[in-house]
Amino acid sequence: MGRYRPPAPKSSPYITREGYQSLADELKALWKRRTEVTKALTAAAAEGDRSENAEYIYRKKELRGVDRRIRYLQKRLPDLKVVSQQPSDPTVIFFGAWVTLENPEGAQCCYRIVGADELDPAKGWISMDSPMAKALMKKTIDDEIRVQTPQGHCEYTVMEVRYTPAGD
Repeated sequence: MGRYRPPAPKSSPYITREGYQSLADELKALWKRRTEVTKALTAAAAEGDRSENAEYIYRKKELRGVDRRIRYLQKRLPDLKVVSQQPSDPTVIFFGAWVTLENPEGAQCCYRIVGADELDPAKGWISMDSPMAKALMKKTIDDEIRVQTPQGHCEYTVMEVRYTPAGD
């Protein structure tokens, strides 16, 4: 008997235009990949005994993973709301903003507030559902924020807010 796990809380339905296009491209690529995997699965199945056929077992598992992701994207994409316009006051932090923060020691870090479907910690993209993004929302330059982290409370000062990438 399995353990009951309550459903995860729903993530925000907001996404940037680039993020939506990326997910749509991924879905298109998955359909092409599924065709290739299906052909390889058919060829592996034709080899005979399926119970000891590693190629067949591997391809079935791969197809299951591709189908799972396709199903997720087909359900998620229609629910997403693309946020493409900037707020009327570009000095206030809202969805899609690049925010530069400074801690009391003087170290700076830059984050972009994006939807849950496009977060990427390596790029500094954080979900708008994260504690850091929630603390940043509706703040302006020189505001101080306090965020609870596993290491304790961290304090930051907002140094810069922009709605275009640094190179633009």
